[in-house]
This record gives sequence, structure tokens and C-alpha cells, in this order.
Amino acid sequence: MRRNMDKRIGILAAALASTLALSACAGLGPNYQRPDVPLPQTWRSDLPNAQDVVNTDWWQGLGDPALDALIGEAIDANKDLQLATLRVEQFDARLLITRADGRPQIGYSASAQRKRYSEELPRPVRNPNQTPSQPFEPEGPYQNAFELGGNFSWELDLWGRVRRAKEAARADVMASEDARRAMMLTVVTSVATSYVQLLALDHRLELAQQTQKNRSDALALIQKKYEGGAASQLDVAKAKAALYDVSVDVPDLEHQVATLENATSLLLGRNPGPVKRGTLLALKLPAIPAGVPSDILERRPDVMEAEQNLVSANAKIGVAKAEYFPTISLTALLGLGSTEQYNLFQRSASTGSIGAGLLGPIFSGGRIKGDIREAESVQKQMLVTYQQTVQTALREVEDALVFRGKSGEIAIAGEQQLAALRDAVRLSDARYEGGQSSYLDVLDAQQDLYEAQDKQVGRDRDTFLALISVYKAMGGGWMVAHEQADASKTAANGSTTQAPAGTQASTETRRDSSK
Repeated sequence: MRRNMDKRIGILAAALASTLALSACAGLGPNYQRPDVPLPQTWRSDLPNAQDVVNTDWWQGLGDPALDALIGEAIDANKDLQLATLRVEQFDARLLITRADGRPQIGYSASAQRKRYSEELPRPVRNPNQTPSQPFEPEGPYQNAFELGGNFSWELDLWGRVRRAKEAARADVMASEDARRAMMLTVVTSVATSYVQLLALDHRLELAQQTQKNRSDALALIQKKYEGGAASQLDVAKAKAALYDVSVDVPDLEHQVATLENATSLLLGRNPGPVKRGTLLALKLPAIPAGVPSDILERRPDVMEAEQNLVSANAKIGVAKAEYFPTISLTALLGLGSTEQYNLFQRSASTGSIGAGLLGPIFSGGRIKGDIREAESVQKQMLVTYQQTVQTALREVEDALVFRGKSGEIAIAGEQQLAALRDAVRLSDARYEGGQSSYLDVLDAQQDLYEAQDKQVGRDRDTFLALISVYKAMGGGWMVAHEQADASKTAANGSTTQAPAGTQASTETRRDSSK
């Protein structure tokens, strides 16, 4: 009996599996196609001596080992990045749950109980001392029950509901992975930006301190000349005012340095404190990254995230439409049951059932129609969001390229201004020593030079910040290259090396989505 039932279950399962295989290629709802977004053929700004270095660890081109170490620390310890990585694991777990809906579910059960029946009610329970041919006789108010069995269920995805749900879940995982990469790109560029700004503040502080020292020495000299009758009291007052003017800048710049160090420490995932760094003058200016506008569709993680959100919304239309159709499932149960343990494994104690269930709607009051309209509306929103994200990316690249080109021109003009102001200071000193002008002319020339030097530090800083903004706007494949290297190292070393959280899940998900 049990053998025949197993055979019937196998035949029914094979038949329904064949039906499922034939219908698996079909699915309700639209199939996803990447929307056509008009893209320019080239960028508006020229890229002289451009190189395709955006897919490499571009920050190493700045030639500062301290910056390399800080970025590595931020990738490992930044809290926002850790949260984004954990969200990838969360969505990957949801994908596993969704996949399980389309697979057979097999379980087991076991129970043992002792129950007391009312003696005032009939109890059709066979006395164990009776033979099967004898009529029922109650054995008493107490009865044991022992059961052991296995169960099987399988929802047949005839309408593609589960397949569309898996498609949406895969897209959600990839969107979360792209969001993680966008966060990593933001963290890296934020660390590089804060680092360059710190170096610029250091340079401005050094300039202010040196100017403070020079003006202090000048004040001492003017006071001696005043005591000797070679300078006026007005010259002494002006020299003091010039000294106090730059003395105000020193503590203000020190405050800015400490504040930016604390903000950078937060990016690094550490407590507020000092940041080890080099100097602005030691930085090198790496090459400008190249690329055509269509590259941003594959490089920019925010664009890729927006597209995966569109893929997910598109698949959920099919999930909503599948609610109009019945859910068909196959169920089976095999087990053993007895009132006594020693009879539990007898042939006569076997139990079993096999069946197929169908559950579908007749009247839902417009709920299913509303779900479909909502899914279609979300899909349209995601389409507009994707188009908007692409246009925003194009604008950011164009802005960054213009910023890079113009900041270089401004820095060159600033160097020319500095050269002219140095000549003005030299000539005013000579005229003052020769008695041809007052000390006020010297102070004015020195003040103009100091202000120009301070502004030039900002201009030099902007040339590096502009380049960083280009790298950020271009996106980059260096994150994928890092993940692939980590995954290869993990595969080569087995369990001795653990890949970063989210990397393995994302790799498997993208591989699965291509099937």
C-alpha cells in the first residue's frame, strides 16, 4: 500500500513538473527592456591628455601614501558603508526567501501525547486486548497517541508569479549592491576631498603664522626707528594693526583645522582626533579620466541602482497580475500513527494522503485591479527616476569637467598675480628705505601679497578638488575590480580568507540574474 502510494506521488509530481517546465518560460507582465535615453556623443568640455584611469585606484595618482592609508581605513570602517553592506545582505536574504516559494517544501513531524476522554461520552476506541474482529470496547478514559510522518508541498508557478517575484527580488539585491557602491564612491571621494581641504588649511595656517612672525619683526624694527626719530607714531600704529590683523587669522584657521579633522575622523569610522597627513605642495596632479557619455550607464552606481529599481518595479507588475489567476499546489503526506509505541512501525499503522489544491479569487472588490494600477504607477515613477538620474549624471560630469578646466586657468592667473605683487613689495621696500614713500605703502603692498597668497592656496586646492569631482562624476570600475580580486582571493584560499560582506552574495546574484 505504501509503495503504491509513493509511486502515485512520483507519477503526479513528474507530470506536474513537466507542466511547470513548459510554463516556466511564460510569465505575466511586461518583460524588461532598458529604456532609450538620449545621450550626447561627446562631452562639451575638451579633455586634453585624458587617460582612462577612472577604473583604477585614482587617488594613488595624487602620490600621497597617507591618503592611500586613510582611504583604505575608510573602506574598512566607515559606518555608513557598513550599513549599506548590511542592507545588501538583508536583500540577499529576501531573495532566498522568494526563491523558496517556487521550490518544493519538504518537512517532517513527530508527536506523542496522552489524552483523557470524558467517561460520559461514547468513546469508539479499540481495547488493545481485543482482536480486530471483535466490536469496539472502550479501554478507559485515557489514550496514548504516537505519530511520525513527513509532508510535501509545491506551488506550481503556472502563471509566472513566483518567477516575476524572484526577478524583482534579484533586482532589489543588485540595487542595494549598487547603492553600496554609490556609498563607497561617496566615502572615498569625501575622504579625498576632506584630505585636500586639510592640506590647504595647513598651508594657509603656515602662511598666516609666517606672516605673523614677519609682521612682529617689522613692528619691532619700526619701533626702533620711531625711537630714533626715523619713523612716525602713525607708522607704529599701522604696523601694530597689521600684526593684529593676521593674528586674528591664526586661531580661526586652527579652529577650522580641528573641526575638519574631526569630520574626517568620522568618515574614517574612528573617534574625533588628529589625522596624519602630508603637505599640499607634495601632491601630484593625476591625469583627467576619459570616457564617452554612454559609459555612465555602466560606471555610475546611482544610475545602475535606478535601473535595477526599474527592473524590480517592472517585474512586480507581473506579480500583481498573477493574482487574477488561481494558485495551484501539490501536497502529499506519509506517516505512521498508533496508540502504542510497539505498533508504530507496523504496516497497519501507516497513513498517507496525496492531493492537489486550487485557490483563486472570484470577487475581490477591485483590490487586484488596484494592486496592478499601483504597480504600473510605481514602474512609471521608476522610469522617470531613471531618466532623471541619467540626466543628473550627465550634468555632474559636465560641471566637473568645466570646474576642472577653469580652476586650472584661475590658478595660472593667480600665480601671475603673485609674481606681480612680490615685485610690488620689493619695490615698495626699496622706495621706503630710500625715503621716497611712507611705510603705509609697504604695509599695503604686504597686505595685498598676503591676501593673494591666501587666495592662491584656495585656487591650488580647487584644482585638486575639481579633479576629484571629475572622478566622482565619472563613477568608476575600481570598486568592481576590488570585489573581484577579493572574491578570487577567497576562492584561492578557501575558508582562510573571508570576502567582504555582501561581495559574495552580490556576485552570485548577478551571475544568477544572467540565466
